[in-house]
Amino acid sequence: MEQEEISDRLAIEALMYRFSDGIDSCDMVKYRSVFTDEIELDYSSYRPGSIGIWRADDWVARGANLFPGLDATAHALTNLRIELGDDGESAQVKAYVRADHVVRGHPNGEVFTVAGQYEDRLVRTPDGWRIWGKTLVVRWQEGDPELMLVAVQRVADGKPARPIVTAGDTDRNG
Repeated sequence: MEQEEISDRLAIEALMYRFSDGIDSCDMVKYRSVFTDEIELDYSSYRPGSIGIWRADDWVARGANLFPGLDATAHALTNLRIELGDDGESAQVKAYVRADHVVRGHPNGEVFTVAGQYEDRLVRTPDGWRIWGKTLVVRWQEGDPELMLVAVQRVADGKPARPIVTAGDTDRNG
């Protein structure tokens, strides 16, 4: 394996972990940093109809209306399989994901889990590797999906369970 390929693989792994950490820390600056300006998304195996091209800012704003309303989340990525494109400017990544979403004290259970695989398409940019396409293939779910609606309502009511980091917050970005 050439040194450049090793460097690319390490940078891509770091990008994927930054994706999860951005979500789980509610750091929307970090979360936004993993995407190109437009992203092609297919989450239809989780939510029918959730497929199409999004402005990354709009996709991240959607997450900002959900994740802070959860008491905790853990998006664990494992078994990353990275295929670098022959052009040296593109890559594909497949990774298993287990995403736990927690609302403490919910009468129907506190944890909603989604597990499956992410299939990502990446491009090298002047700022490094970025995700331009993301597909979620759900293999199984456990718990009450209503927890997600509770989280959205908490944020809408101005009562998030966790603080959110946005572009104006310079003390927590990093």
